[in-house]
Amino acid sequence: MALHRLTSITLGVPDVEAAAGYYEEFGLTPVGDGVGDGKVRRFATQEGGEQLKLAHSAQRRLVELGVGVDDQDDLDRVATSLAKLDVPAERGATSLRVTDPNSHLTVVLEIAAHLKQTPAEQVPYNGPGRPSRPNGRAPGVERTNRVQPRKLGHVVIGSRDQDASQRFFTEGLGFKATDHVPSLASFLRCSTDHHNILIQRAPVDFLHHTAWEVDDVDEVGRGATAMLEEHPERHVWGLGRHHIGSNFFWYLKDPAGNFSEYYSDLDCIVDDQLWKPSTVDGARGIYNWGPPLPPSFIKPEDLAALMTGSHSPR
Repeated sequence: MALHRLTSITLGVPDVEAAAGYYEEFGLTPVGDGVGDGKVRRFATQEGGEQLKLAHSAQRRLVELGVGVDDQDDLDRVATSLAKLDVPAERGATSLRVTDPNSHLTVVLEIAAHLKQTPAEQVPYNGPGRPSRPNGRAPGVERTNRVQPRKLGHVVIGSRDQDASQRFFTEGLGFKATDHVPSLASFLRCSTDHHNILIQRAPVDFLHHTAWEVDDVDEVGRGATAMLEEHPERHVWGLGRHHIGSNFFWYLKDPAGNFSEYYSDLDCIVDDQLWKPSTVDGARGIYNWGPPLPPSFIKPEDLAALMTGSHSPR
């Protein structure tokens, strides 16, 4: 696969400082301010490097998505594929910038190093007839360290033309389809992760959520619990486990209204020949187990406002 990971995202938010405080508490590491149209704040994950940039915007939105490629040949192949779709792109020395004409999301493909991750500790679990950790407490309940995401894993966007946006990402950029939920969403990947972008059908182009990988389900729970201790209003949905992707999840909401997800144990596809995309309908298209699905998860509370302002200057 010429594409190999998500490198970064830029979020547009009305209040940069409020959002910055949230994501620092979420476990991302500030890496200094940038200079641009107003103040810009930048954050890094533990292993992905600088992966989040916050910039001012009248409404919350995903301004830019970065995708890593290996070399110039990869950029040439993508440029040729986009030309076949009649989608213009701006080629730089080590990057290619293009905007999806359907979701209006700007994607920047850039030559980047592959992500190298330190293996997480294999934590023992007891089970019936299997005392894997005798005479001691579970390691997860003894942890006191602050939860810090390892990497940016995926983003979920709404598109008014889901099928056309899927063609842009697959036929144009080279993402691969992993699974589908009929009339709702497509799960696409540019790495060995089950999905790096999910495109869902929506009445307006918008960012649904960003997802950040942590070591295991204990870190999902510990991270969310810490975030909610003084701010219960941040809670959106969790703890639960998705069916598609298999990952544990807990969703929170930043001050701008963007959902952010702690996740762990996502399906990995290391051999494309051994994975067959499937179509999953009904509740399992959204989750396997967890609390009841809140209506605001599918239709965020500010969706009407986003629709009203979709034609306003950004």
